[in-house]
Amino acid sequence: MDEVEPRGPEDAPVRVVSLLPSATEIVCALGAERTLVGISHECDHPETIRGLPVLTRSRVSASGTSLAIDTAVRAVVRDALSIYTVDEAQLAALSPEVIVTQDLCEVCAVSLDDVRSAVARLAHRDAVRIVSLTPTCLDDILADVETVAAALHLHAQGHALRRALAARLDAIAQRAATAPTRPRVVSVEWLEPIMLGGLWMPELIAHAGGVAAGARAAQPAPTVTPEDLARLDPEVVLIKPCGFTLERTLEERGLIARAIQASVSPRARVYVTDGNAYFNRPGPRIVESLEILAACVHPELFDDLARKHAAVIHPLDAPR
Repeated sequence: MDEVEPRGPEDAPVRVVSLLPSATEIVCALGAERTLVGISHECDHPETIRGLPVLTRSRVSASGTSLAIDTAVRAVVRDALSIYTVDEAQLAALSPEVIVTQDLCEVCAVSLDDVRSAVARLAHRDAVRIVSLTPTCLDDILADVETVAAALHLHAQGHALRRALAARLDAIAQRAATAPTRPRVVSVEWLEPIMLGGLWMPELIAHAGGVAAGARAAQPAPTVTPEDLARLDPEVVLIKPCGFTLERTLEERGLIARAIQASVSPRARVYVTDGNAYFNRPGPRIVESLEILAACVHPELFDDLARKHAAVIHPLDAPR
């Protein structure tokens, strides 16, 4: 076990606002949940943080269809508006010393520019440190653990957590390497239009013993047509739209059948899983994301993980 660094006055617990679900999970995994004084409207794990003040909201309703949500998002962006707003009055009242945000996707969470603007209007702005995360690959996700830990003066804990997560990822990759086949895998990031999982998803697929089809590691999610999907000829399709739970995704079962299942071979194995809790949240649960993926790519090899995550793995039969 790593020795915990001594804590001096400069290492006293800080007041942290996390405007990113993955960062909130990192803070809690470091054992520093007590430092959180505010969160975003999307932060929901662990359950013990749900009573904290919520500092953001979305201008786009998440209750519509995939196409309706995409259309609304594009309209907001076209009008040069931010998709998310920050409650500046509440932010000022909470007097945070550290604010964790992101600079990767303005659709996924409040933007760095919006956070900077809000902080610039705080009376104690010079005492606020903004920590912005921009993960595009698995190494970045692991590095962000130490970045957040350093901001909280928890260097040893950050190093230990990073090593533990990396070891679990490597253990699954080593098991997957023994598989006799490497099926072509497509991960679906959005349903209409169809977007494929980019960034760290191709790496996760490789770790799970598959070959990523249609997307490149560390690159944004590409948009494809049903005809493109047919040409990719995937053997495994993992459907996990960004921000959608498994149950929310299954509400669009008809669209999935028409646009995705009808475009791939009837022999392809198609699964729906929880894109909100896993996969699209680059934090500690990226390991559980890999476990779910491995269970779908090689169910015969990872039957233990298939049982562990049975509640969030939903196989779809070929449409008739």
